[in-house]
Amino acid sequence: MITIKRKLQFLLLLCISVVANYAAAACVDAVVLVHGNTATPSSWDNTYNYLLNKGYTSADIYRPNWGSKSCAACNDHSGSEETPVRQAISNAIANSCTGKIDVIGHSMGATLAAQQIDKLAVSSYVDSFVGIAGAFRGLKSCGVYPYNVWSSTCGSAGLSVSSPFLDGLYGTYLATRVYSIKSYSDQIICSTGNCYVYGVHSSRIWNENATYNYSLGHFGLQTDTAAQQYQLIK
Repeated sequence: MITIKRKLQFLLLLCISVVANYAAAACVDAVVLVHGNTATPSSWDNTYNYLLNKGYTSADIYRPNWGSKSCAACNDHSGSEETPVRQAISNAIANSCTGKIDVIGHSMGATLAAQQIDKLAVSSYVDSFVGIAGAFRGLKSCGVYPYNVWSSTCGSAGLSVSSPFLDGLYGTYLATRVYSIKSYSDQIICSTGNCYVYGVHSSRIWNENATYNYSLGHFGLQTDTAAQQYQLIK
């Protein structure tokens, strides 16, 4: 005959087991979402809400706010633009319950995030890196460095083809898994009518595990691919 004490002990062990299993299931990589040039953290709302519906908490998600919102040509990958992204990546690593993070960047936020991973030397902590509509090979509209460089965004720390910034970043190890999301209808990457730089779509990342193509515009690639983004970091 099972005594009341034995029943209580069994129930206590059962509760402990349930709590432990829930805690394990709830432990996910922290995620850093880096917006594009002149955008704001709210541009990630679709992704943010999708992740919440998949069991992430607001404390698991970092959305740094960087750069001028009124002068797109003023932003580059040097100075004050770097600080919020660097801090978000550092904080995410420090607070992640798995000890790992996932990083998703859109447009110039993708190259800025890649730069900060490299500068912080934290690629071993990054499980997945997803670059969405990034100009990893440069923007043909910016010209080829040092010619036709008409703004900071296209300058030596910017996105002109073969800029010192991009050449210095090329080949850098970013994460255990690297993915790109791109489009041939991207009005920024393909603004000259050609998405290719030296024969490669500019949004493709060196040594990537896979690339995904959508018939979406530059901003739709960010807002309308939340499910794909989740699949790539889960």
